[in-house]
Amino acid sequence: MLQLSRDQLILAYTRMRTIRVFEERVHAEFGGGAIPGFVHLYAGEEASAVGVCLNLEMKDKIASTHRGHGHCIAKGCDVKAMMKEIYGRRDGLCGGKGGSMHIADLSKGMMGANGIVGGGPPLVCGAALAAKTLKTGAVAVAFVGDGGSNQGTTLESYNLARVWNLPAIFVVEDNGYAETTASAWSVGGSQVKRAEAFGMPGVTVEGEDFFAVSDAAEEAIRRARDGNGPSLIHLTLPRYFGHFEGDAMTYRGEGEIDSLRRDRDCLKGFRTRVTETGLLEEGQLDGIDGEVAALIDEAVEEARRAPPPRRDDLLTDVYVSY
Repeated sequence: MLQLSRDQLILAYTRMRTIRVFEERVHAEFGGGAIPGFVHLYAGEEASAVGVCLNLEMKDKIASTHRGHGHCIAKGCDVKAMMKEIYGRRDGLCGGKGGSMHIADLSKGMMGANGIVGGGPPLVCGAALAAKTLKTGAVAVAFVGDGGSNQGTTLESYNLARVWNLPAIFVVEDNGYAETTASAWSVGGSQVKRAEAFGMPGVTVEGEDFFAVSDAAEEAIRRARDGNGPSLIHLTLPRYFGHFEGDAMTYRGEGEIDSLRRDRDCLKGFRTRVTETGLLEEGQLDGIDGEVAALIDEAVEEARRAPPPRRDDLLTDVYVSY
């Protein structure tokens, strides 16, 4: 198992807690009518994004899904600028033009959340090809849901990454549902067997176990950096909220969410693991909780006060000059 320093453990908990509080606050703000557009929340899946991204460097790239807030935070994007983007403000990460589903920050290696199901894997193949061609030593990671794993773009990307021997990692976040359709019914065969069919290794890991995710990611990332090609990590994990904000979740069983929050909470599991082994103290973690709560309060207040885009901003960012 990868040995993490105290500083790394503190960073991991801070980012997981930040994702959780950020998402719960966005849930409340959206419910109150303050946030425009569509919102898909990542709460419950925090150990996936953080477990993977803690092993990445700044030069490494990630591509996300429509459920992208957690990936952004895990890769180091500015939380306040993210909140402003979700509020549609001019000084958001994308000028208030992208909103929840299209947050990106190339300076952090975050190539963007994506409203196209299965849209991330082809982008990651491009980033991985650039890294291989330029010999930068970087890797590229695609996060994709269980629904997205059935898309032709995803399967074609598996093939392309293998044929070109790209430093790419495909992380399938299987939260049990593709929108409202159970993955147990809609995904034929095994995700790992799919990887093996394309000649790359795959592994299934409990996605709420940060340490198991981190170990699997470390191995896949090291393999990619060493020139040994792509890998797949299949993570089974819970989704606490609906597919989108406003989803009535009539397809979920009675008491299902309560059970997931009680029995499959990555933050509770992390706290238990690090405190029982003496790696961190309860007081430290409580202090982080307070700091994160204050940060999210500040992010919301600043987003509420921030100006919206101007009419003159409408036709900016349409073309790029190289």
